Amino acid sequence: MAVFQQLVGINVVFYYGAVLWQSVGFSEGDALLINVISGAVSIGACLFAIALIDRIGRKPLLWAGSVGMALTLACMAYAFSTASLMEGSLRLGDDMGVFALLSANAYVFFFNVSWGPVMWVMLGEMFPNQMRGSGLAIAGLFQWLANFGITMTFPIMLASIGLAGAYGFYALCAMVSVLFVLRLVNETRGKELEEMAYE
Repeated sequence: MAVFQQLVGINVVFYYGAVLWQSVGFSEGDALLINVISGAVSIGACLFAIALIDRIGRKPLLWAGSVGMALTLACMAYAFSTASLMEGSLRLGDDMGVFALLSANAYVFFFNVSWGPVMWVMLGEMFPNQMRGSGLAIAGLFQWLANFGITMTFPIMLASIGLAGAYGFYALCAMVSVLFVLRLVNETRGKELEEMAYE
């Protein structure tokens, strides 16, 4: 779970957000405003997740988030595939620029209503008492290693397969996370910590 949280590329959006939007034709001021809007969407989505997590459960939120991220990342990949090269930089048409912007903020919403907070809640709930500390430490290690890997490989992907290819890869990871949730994630809602056992 900790690795999948990073493989969908969320930190690329946050770390490189302003540069990404500038690279497809938005002004520096507009790119920074888009990042501020994405931050506000993140906060709103987290509050929404807090309201839902004990009502509908962890697994349904993760599943819905994975499906939503796969669709919105695919939309972003499509939008960036239509960009044309003008004066040495990519440019999106007006309609595709709006489409990419809406898709990116929908993606941020789906992540922050699901994988962002729910993964941390589940990690705190899923380990048996006797191994909870070790389990959280190992999960945290792999989460940060995946974060590092995704962050460091994005410029390489950008140079080799472009924005559309990079977002296509993240969309594929989100699609795989749908199957991961359906087959391997166990619901922890309503269970006492003492009920957790090795499986």
